Amino acid sequence: MPKLTIGLAIFLLIIGNFAGVISDAFIKEVPGDASVLQFIFFRQITAVVLLAPFCFLHRSQPFFGQLKWHFVRAHIWLIGAICMVLSLSALPLATVNALFYTSPIIMLILMMFFSSDTVKRSSLLVVILGFVGVLIIVKPSQFNWAAVMALIVAVSMALNNLLIKKLPTHHSVFQTLFLTSLMGIPSSLLLALGEGSEWDFSSLWLAAASNIFILCYAGICVWVYRAINPSKVAGAEYTGLLGAIIVGSLWFNETPEMSMYYGAALIILPLIWVARADRKTSKLATKLKETT
Repeated sequence: MPKLTIGLAIFLLIIGNFAGVISDAFIKEVPGDASVLQFIFFRQITAVVLLAPFCFLHRSQPFFGQLKWHFVRAHIWLIGAICMVLSLSALPLATVNALFYTSPIIMLILMMFFSSDTVKRSSLLVVILGFVGVLIIVKPSQFNWAAVMALIVAVSMALNNLLIKKLPTHHSVFQTLFLTSLMGIPSSLLLALGEGSEWDFSSLWLAAASNIFILCYAGICVWVYRAINPSKVAGAEYTGLLGAIIVGSLWFNETPEMSMYYGAALIILPLIWVARADRKTSKLATKLKETT
């Protein structure tokens, strides 16, 4: 894999977040009478099946060692996945994603209190402006139980991204995703069985389709946040909101209000500014090295 620069990391996160939106769209297609917990179990199983061939091509040793943080992330992800399905079933795609993308500011707040990584003022400004954009898009009067579920998803995303640094470095991206999915299967199965609903496999294909795209997003997050200080690129997470607007309009005939575009501008424009400023700083540093 090529060495990650800030610009490449931001580009990858943009691609990953668009993939995440497509995954959300498939989840939104799940019938209202389908079992949420069965659907989550199907997602866990299909993730393991999809990842297994890639995982064992370059098997690391010990493959099943140091599983503690995989186990922790798996259950944080499981809680987030349940809340994700519930929120997507009740709110427009763009509105839900606007709430999902409070994750970067939650991540930076957690870093300030629990991490030794430094947070630059420019990065913090980008995230704050993005959060203001989210508030413009999702008015406080629209908050309900589904919005709370979406915010829980944002917290789970932030925690999982921060815990990436705790994972064993000898595991590849595919192996990391495989082990995290595998660790969540027993709990998701127990939840599905405990619900007591009759098993219905009609949503299995939606689970598989959703997984293909969400695994792209998760893999990019593992790659990027292992190599780059999250505070430098966290704002890129917001760009998926544009994807949610586009997909929501084309797929579900959702018509965004003008406030959606004003909020999106507050999210995207500061990100472009930081990327350009970082590029200039890198060029200046390179010139200084050449002259010394």
